[in-house]
Amino acid sequence: MNAPAARTIEDWFASYSRDHRDPVNQAIHAVAVPAILWSVVALLWCIPTQASWLRNGVWAGLAMFAAWSFYNRLSRRLGYGMFVVFFFMGCLCRLVVQRAGLEALLWSAVGVLVPAWIAQLIGHRIEGRKPSFFTDTVYLLIGPLWVLAKFYRSMGWRY
Repeated sequence: MNAPAARTIEDWFASYSRDHRDPVNQAIHAVAVPAILWSVVALLWCIPTQASWLRNGVWAGLAMFAAWSFYNRLSRRLGYGMFVVFFFMGCLCRLVVQRAGLEALLWSAVGVLVPAWIAQLIGHRIEGRKPSFFTDTVYLLIGPLWVLAKFYRSMGWRY
């Protein structure tokens, strides 16, 4: 029996775009999706490690690598872009920890995550459609890539 063909980046984006047609919802997503992504990275950064040779941020690093691997398989060019995004987010987390401490990073992440998700839900209310991840949780990974692809298109770059 033949295995089903893997979904392409175009397949993912076409499906995701059907739930994100309203310009207001798209604008909300352009801000809220990166904010949510950073807050998730920051929350993972805050997970304590039991081994003395591991440092805070290892769980975030592993999660970013896993997500990047998925992105890079879908599109090498978007994979490069997400590498830069993840690098920046990791640097920002490290900077917050160095300047203000781990607890400040934790509360900053929560303070960003909650309003960003509320904004997302408002955007989908305006759109009149449920968030895509209700049908497939992989869309939680597709959202950041979709936002980055919109940026690429605005710059005239191919993905």
